[in-house]
Amino acid sequence: MPDFWPSSGYRFLNDENGGLIVTDDFLRTLYLRPEVAPIAESCDAELKLHEALAKEPRRAVASAELLSMKDPDAQANYRVMLKFRDRLLAAPTLEAAYVNLFKGDGVDVPPLFVFQLTQIFLRHILRHDADPLEARMAECLFRVQKISVLEDGAVMAADDEVIENFSETGGFGSLGELLKKQNTPTRSIDLDVLNDDNKSEYWARDERFDFAVSLNRGQPALDALMRVLEKWVKHFLGVDVEIKHRREIDDKTWVWHVGLDATASSVLNDLYNNTAVDEERMNRLLCLFELRFKNPSDMRTNIAGKPVYLAMAMDTENKLKLKPQNLLLNLPLNRA
Repeated sequence: MPDFWPSSGYRFLNDENGGLIVTDDFLRTLYLRPEVAPIAESCDAELKLHEALAKEPRRAVASAELLSMKDPDAQANYRVMLKFRDRLLAAPTLEAAYVNLFKGDGVDVPPLFVFQLTQIFLRHILRHDADPLEARMAECLFRVQKISVLEDGAVMAADDEVIENFSETGGFGSLGELLKKQNTPTRSIDLDVLNDDNKSEYWARDERFDFAVSLNRGQPALDALMRVLEKWVKHFLGVDVEIKHRREIDDKTWVWHVGLDATASSVLNDLYNNTAVDEERMNRLLCLFELRFKNPSDMRTNIAGKPVYLAMAMDTENKLKLKPQNLLLNLPLNRA
């Protein structure tokens, strides 16, 4: 198995007792991101700062250094990048920095940084014995998925960015854009569906994100997603959980739930409070799950042993935007 998702930067981090530690080399990868990497139009002040940070990635940057840049967009990008860097360096581990992002008044860094950290943690969690289907379903936690419900009832998920690129270019890059402007038909989207029979092909395409998957009950991809979520909880919270698929919530003693995205959270909240949910919103629910703590004492004592219901749903644009941090912030843990 290759070192999958190499562009995430995971290889430049140190693993100490299961936690990830930021290194100078990892910080250097941040300065190579397109948002701050030098371009032909970069002024001398920008080039000088970039060179200085490459030599000393943790150095403090004075406001005057940023203001000396001619391009205001470059100034803004550096401010955002340095703020993110400082958030990482202020925490003992990358995991702690990640959780801290969601505390207080809300996330104050761009989503792309949150997605990068999520990908890094998933790469760490899956390690070197990763199952290809688990790796593909882990993509759903850091890349938006476009959902299609086919006439036969199959629910398919594909990478939203890949779908968008195909729709704009037909898979032919800038040539496709030109053909589209001239109203010249381009080839249709035809993505391979990853399953148990062809899953070994994933490793050759791990950063193309061009495999579709079926989210229907009983399909291997959905099982793989549940295993990934179990490992996610174990890594961050240190507790063992088991997640199973559910067709419905028929529980008169329903006491806890967690939406895996904003749409699912809204629907679950209304159902829990006996608020009417119209058919259109209900149809956006893709999957229901039941999470149980293997050790009931890991839960709040007043609800120990009770199931926690999970759900994921597509939004009004048929997009699935999972928020795995919800599992870290909202499970009923026994803090004692």
